[in-house]
Amino acid sequence: MDTAALALAGLAASAFLSATLLPGNSELALTAFLYKWPDWLWPALLSATLANSAGSVSSLWLGRLAPRKELPPRIARWFERFGPATLLLAWVPLIGDALPLAAGWLRLPLLPSVLWLTAGKGLRYAAIALTLQALTH
Repeated sequence: MDTAALALAGLAASAFLSATLLPGNSELALTAFLYKWPDWLWPALLSATLANSAGSVSSLWLGRLAPRKELPPRIARWFERFGPATLLLAWVPLIGDALPLAAGWLRLPLLPSVLWLTAGKGLRYAAIALTLQALTH
């Protein structure tokens, strides 16, 4: 296996762990990867997006396992108003890790939840990659 493929696996691991409650910075890992291997843009975006989404889905499932309790009113209203689309913001630092947990806890529909959180994460990584390309080319 060549170095780029191993680094791609490392990027996926970083992206997965960053989407859980563990600390991590997959944005930095993606930036470093694409700086070194710019021709691997699509594999890197796909790997980071899918792995980061899988990490959030694991949090969503953990939320489903937790006994239901009342959410703080402000958060409950947000989820009631926007439903699974709230997970479009699952990439946002500080709140992003908690959103899938809360969505699972509230038993939001699984497929729309996964689609929304994957879209948000993919758009975030695409923005990072496009910014890097604009700055380096």
